Amino acid sequence: MKIILKETVENLGTVGDVVAVRDGYARNYLLPRGLAVLADSRNAKAIEHQQRALEKKRLREVAKAEELAAALGGTRLGFRRRASDQNQLFGSVTSNDVEAALKDKGFQISRKQLVLEQPIKSLGEFPVGVKLHGGVRTEVVVVVEREGAEA
Repeated sequence: MKIILKETVENLGTVGDVVAVRDGYARNYLLPRGLAVLADSRNAKAIEHQQRALEKKRLREVAKAEELAAALGGTRLGFRRRASDQNQLFGSVTSNDVEAALKDKGFQISRKQLVLEQPIKSLGEFPVGVKLHGGVRTEVVVVVEREGAEA
């Protein structure tokens, strides 16, 4: 039986693929769960229409992400923390701190979008990656200075 996949099915195909499967697999698993529809011209047109609409939406979101990446690129975030004589912080700068600083500057970035493997625990400048929609990435610079130091 030929079917058109409405969702990605592991080891079978992705959305919009026309695949041939055994009748029982289609009738008892794929069709009742809404993972696929029968391959006829009407369903093929409907799936194509959905794919075009999803692609337009994806392109809009990627364009918005690229605009945000351009605005974020080169942004410097300053933090003042207490530190030892060996420039080690008493505490750290975490993704929560970076998220709060970005929100203060007017950017709506969640901490889950930040690429910070470990909290920053020393003084200096550190690049922090930002993952935006559609694989768009940028970096912000986190500057950690000693608390009480003169600028």
